[in-house]
Amino acid sequence: MRDETKCIHSGYSPKNTEPKQVPIVQSTTYVFDSTEDVGDVFDDPTKALIYSRFANPTVMAVEKKIAELEGGVGALCTASGQAASLISILNLCKAGDSFISTTQIYGGTFNLFAVSLKNLGIECIFVDCDADEETINRAFKPNTKAVFGETIANPALSVFDIEKFATIAHAHGVPLIVDNTFATPILCKPIAFGADIVVHSTSKYMDGHAVQVGGVIVDSGRFDWANGKFPDFTEPDESYHGISYVNDYSEAPYIIKARMQLMRDYGAYPSANSAFLLNLGLETLAVRMERYCSNAIQVAKYFEASDKIEKVSYPGLERDKYYPLTQKYLKGASGVISIIIKGGKENAVKFMDSLKLATIEVHVADIRTCVLHPASATHRQLTEEQLVAAGINPGMIRFSVGLESIEDIIEDIEQSLSAI
Repeated sequence: MRDETKCIHSGYSPKNTEPKQVPIVQSTTYVFDSTEDVGDVFDDPTKALIYSRFANPTVMAVEKKIAELEGGVGALCTASGQAASLISILNLCKAGDSFISTTQIYGGTFNLFAVSLKNLGIECIFVDCDADEETINRAFKPNTKAVFGETIANPALSVFDIEKFATIAHAHGVPLIVDNTFATPILCKPIAFGADIVVHSTSKYMDGHAVQVGGVIVDSGRFDWANGKFPDFTEPDESYHGISYVNDYSEAPYIIKARMQLMRDYGAYPSANSAFLLNLGLETLAVRMERYCSNAIQVAKYFEASDKIEKVSYPGLERDKYYPLTQKYLKGASGVISIIIKGGKENAVKFMDSLKLATIEVHVADIRTCVLHPASATHRQLTEEQLVAAGINPGMIRFSVGLESIEDIIEDIEQSLSAI
């Protein structure tokens, strides 16, 4: 099936007289015929459902759909995008380990890596996404276990050179994790370019309607976990009666370990109702992404032509620094634009407060046009130096183009710019 068809049909195939729509299995528990049956499942949770803290039929249907869209062998939904990023790293790293991340990532992820994981004894080594191979290679240490980057960075809008970083990561025997939130599998499939793990905040374009907070991790099934650097995948797991993830679950050991170990213990699993709502968004994802891209390029060109705009960052513009990488990896540049208005923060605030159609929200990638000032909101916790490293100017506005009439969106921008 093509992506448009997968969005609608993957993950759930109703049989004779069964519900057409994915059912909401609103239950925490599942029954067994005997004590022996319960014991068997606790020996191997993949045999049947145990508890909705880490597996539920509604959520599993969505996991299967997303895995098929990304070209992976399995997926694990989480309660948020932050939880997806956290578990993707904790599945590989423990106290005393390190991993590499580009600096151009979402502010919440930056703080998670630089502060919270540091408090757990896990070091994040930051490199610029545009760094050359020699610089990136120097960042590796003997205890480095992964490399992380965003397909389209939020809100710097840099484009991640997936193949370059995948080649470097694999040369050091570690996997590449790619946050594909802004691109979605409709615009880019990182696994096809060498990524081993893909994560998303499903709260964004996958949902599209701002009705559920969620995340997902997708396993490519391609990485060699038995290369000697990941003993937790090959050695017996005493918390599950000595199973070996590589030997017992050879097709998808990474995602099985994440579910059986980390989701079991941390319980950051989404509700069935949230998964149901996410699935409704996924069904129209292919159609919506096409419209986001179409509207955004027109808005970006309008901003580019205005004498009140100092800078426009949108990788779909031909003069943009990342346009060549957009052509290589993406079928479209998504719907988010970063602008810097002349006059700094004062004029940026005046522009935002004058908008009538677009709303000021701590959100992005909605069907409704929304704006945010990252330096005082999502990236507020960063220092001036960290803001610069993340590609964020204090006067930057993140403009998330929605699905309204493009004429109405541009008219709103025009009247708001006139207030400056």
